[in-house]
Amino acid sequence: MKYSWIFFDADETLFSFNSFAGLQKLFSQYQIDFTSQDYDEFQRVNKPLWVQYQNGEISARQLQITRFANWAAKLQESPETLNSNYLIAMSDVCKPLEGVIETLDILVKRAKLGIITNGFTELQQIRLEKNGLSDYFQFVTVSEQLGIAKPNPQIFQYSLDKMNIQDSKQVLMVGDSLESDILGGKNAGLDTCWLSYQRKNETEIKPTYSINKFQELLNIVL
Repeated sequence: MKYSWIFFDADETLFSFNSFAGLQKLFSQYQIDFTSQDYDEFQRVNKPLWVQYQNGEISARQLQITRFANWAAKLQESPETLNSNYLIAMSDVCKPLEGVIETLDILVKRAKLGIITNGFTELQQIRLEKNGLSDYFQFVTVSEQLGIAKPNPQIFQYSLDKMNIQDSKQVLMVGDSLESDILGGKNAGLDTCWLSYQRKNETEIKPTYSINKFQELLNIVL
């Protein structure tokens, strides 16, 4: 086995992340037919907030509250409640991506596995438990708990320290985002594997490896 540890991103690496379906499920509780136009408007607010969050300009709580502020006012509900109910809805919607469970079944016998995510604490454990994946991972590092988000190398260093990993060359970081997973892993001195899903890399960020499907990870590490 080429690496003794493999770190994974969560959303769109291990799990599907269909935020439109999650929002539809959330707003159906309020008898609202959440449309694709509503989704576009939500994303116009949400996407820039995620950039600010990853850049360390706002906190996880500010992101969570601000993205639901308009809907909270319309529904006379607190943004905290909407956000919490949304994360619960997402835990039902998010499923392991194709090939993930079969690949993890092989990897977990040969290496130690962990998760580093910019997602939110409330979603992570529920989702792992619902999909029977909790026992696969030695740790889950969540940016919300640390107040540091990928690509900041400190979130990776925190995980290395937490697991008492002395040699960073024994670790591979796997993720679908060049800007957060791959850049962050490189900045922390880790080998990286970009899950490209057939996308072209038009950035200056160069991963150690690129794969199109999750199962292809086995070709690299075994």
